[in-house]
Amino acid sequence: MTSDGIFTRLKLADTHGDLYRNIVSLRVSENLFDDLSARPEDWQAAIDLELQTKPATYISHTPVIHRPFEEAAWDEAIGFPFRRWTSSRFSDGSFGVWYGADSVETTIYETVHHWRYGLLDDAGFIEPGIRIERRVHLVRCDAALIDLRNAASKYPMLVDKENYTLTHQVGGRLHHEGHPGLVTISARCEGVVYAILNSAVLTNPRPHCYLSYITTENGVDVERAPGQVLLSVKH
Repeated sequence: MTSDGIFTRLKLADTHGDLYRNIVSLRVSENLFDDLSARPEDWQAAIDLELQTKPATYISHTPVIHRPFEEAAWDEAIGFPFRRWTSSRFSDGSFGVWYGADSVETTIYETVHHWRYGLLDDAGFIEPGIRIERRVHLVRCDAALIDLRNAASKYPMLVDKENYTLTHQVGGRLHHEGHPGLVTISARCEGVVYAILNSAVLTNPRPHCYLSYITTENGVDVERAPGQVLLSVKH
């Protein structure tokens, strides 16, 4: 199947608001707050308070020499995929794509799949108890995005769980023509995913929460507070 016809009668999604970005990171609670209390829920409360009261991170294009810490935060939450190109749903690896979502839960289903059923399976690590720490950022997006949400019913390969042939064609065309990105439904859950092709439409990254992923016999458990399962993603 080719992308011919997909772009006929598409609408734009005029997007102005925060998206959720889920990246690999260290959970700092065990290092910074475990001396304040023996209760994991207290560690998470301290993390939440810190995230809510910290000053805003990078919000402008001031040169790195003037705002080194803000620039580092921007690069971690926004800039990295535009510097380190890799193959993904909407890129064949010849250009970068930044992925965000409409909720923490959508980011979990998306990233669990790529970690557990991509990276770990490819490496032969399939036993229970493997753990990874992650951080979710809120990132402001202001852009008119190509809206593919209604196209998926006619072109189911847009949400195919394994075959990216069609989505590579779509992403390649949008990148070539200079579009800022697209919005589509997730292939992993009922959520919405944003694929951004131009970093200029993303601003104001700030931490939202920390997560831990732990492999189990049946899939992956996701914790927000240490020891408390927020969500279980089954095989």
